[in-house]
Amino acid sequence: MFGKVYLTGAGPGDPKLITLRGLETIREADVLIYDRLVAQELIEEVKPGAELLYVGKASGHHTMKQEDINALIADRAMRGLTVTRLKGGDPFVFGRGGEEALHLTELGVEFEVIPGISSSIAAPAYAGIPVTHRTMAASFAVITGHECIQKDKASVNWEWAAGAETLVILMGLSRLPLIVERLLAFGKPEDTPIALIQNGTSERQRVVTGTIGTILECPDAAQLSSPVAIVVGEVVKLRDQLAWRKVEAVIG
Repeated sequence: MFGKVYLTGAGPGDPKLITLRGLETIREADVLIYDRLVAQELIEEVKPGAELLYVGKASGHHTMKQEDINALIADRAMRGLTVTRLKGGDPFVFGRGGEEALHLTELGVEFEVIPGISSSIAAPAYAGIPVTHRTMAASFAVITGHECIQKDKASVNWEWAAGAETLVILMGLSRLPLIVERLLAFGKPEDTPIALIQNGTSERQRVVTGTIGTILECPDAAQLSSPVAIVVGEVVKLRDQLAWRKVEAVIG
């Protein structure tokens, strides 16, 4: 008899932001398969004897190919074990949880999706930036920056993205020059505010703000490293008033 898989969102970085159900699935797991950005405090919640398997990915370095991760999850479940696949943020927001769920479906393995708080809303919130505001932005869009360039074709509709009232870009730090180029090319004004939020919600959070026209020349921006959430839009201006989190890591 097959076991069950939980596709669990760990939240954006601060371990206290995981849901109650998410924490339950960690504690129930016979096998915990986890990503790079999962807080260590959550990993330590496993029961004695649970198998811990790290399958984290960083830019330019993948511990394991996605196809192999899919197979690993299924293998442990097909042994009759309870498997928790723990992902940073939400499993269905650029987490490839949909691919893992489809693989399990094909094999007849039962699974449950446990949503997590996405860094696309949490990182801006912890930086004092509401992604929507009644007088500034009635909508927001979230795109991936990781796949924004291909040799033959961009995978993001940048004309559409540039028109967003608030645009949140995840996994885009290494391609920031291209992102700026695309936004300007499709009509975003140079004086549009932009924020770069590193390690959002964690104790290592750093925030750098500027405009699309100035951010590439900002020395502080050059010192940031992934993960970074990029926020583009007028709502970034509200950080001056709403930066409720007074302690942030010092750049340098």
